[in-house]
Amino acid sequence: MCRVVDLQQAVLARNDAAADTLRAELAARGTTVVNLLSSPGSGKTALLEAELLRARERGVAAAALTADLATENDARRLARSGLPVKQILTDGLCHLEAGMLAGHLDGWLPADTRLLFVENVGNLVCPASYDLGESLRVVLASVTEGEDKPLKYPTAFGLAHLVVVTKTDIAGAVGFDETAFRAHVQQVNPGVDVVLTSVRTGQGAGVLLDRALAAAGGTPVHAPVMARARS
Repeated sequence: MCRVVDLQQAVLARNDAAADTLRAELAARGTTVVNLLSSPGSGKTALLEAELLRARERGVAAAALTADLATENDARRLARSGLPVKQILTDGLCHLEAGMLAGHLDGWLPADTRLLFVENVGNLVCPASYDLGESLRVVLASVTEGEDKPLKYPTAFGLAHLVVVTKTDIAGAVGFDETAFRAHVQQVNPGVDVVLTSVRTGQGAGVLLDRALAAAGGTPVHAPVMARARS
């Protein structure tokens, strides 16, 4: 067991070093990375597509990388924004790593990119442990997933700088308990903001873009207790 733990720690330490290097390199060129994590079917792609369209309308130089085990469906959807989009196919790997991300950016990312949105593999387990060199980590959960989601996936929610609830237009129909969800988020990540969104109704429209721009402008992001404990 100790050998397994040692190997895991070595892998994560190597990734953290690569993430720090990537973060510094991108910061030097004025690019801020936003890492989006969620379960499959949370509405992450729909929200990101809407925010990319908004970025284009506002003249914000943004780009997106989207990761899946297979298909380029999400990349085709995001490309409708007219902004640079690239698909990463992981061939079965359940998460992205900093070195993998750096390799896909090399020679592709436009020099003037201010915001780079990374749509991670749909999974709240493996991706939660891997820093991608992001300045803003956003965890999304739809109202259909249950109020106890933060308690079931404490690492994902506990390391988030921002929590986004999606599909609020059907919250009543599925009996979503917002008060309970917020309480569970605060249990694993005290002080983190929780924002409500619906692509269909426009609730929370632009909040993701605004938070990303604020981070890019130097506004401090939330400091998770779990992250401080692990450092």
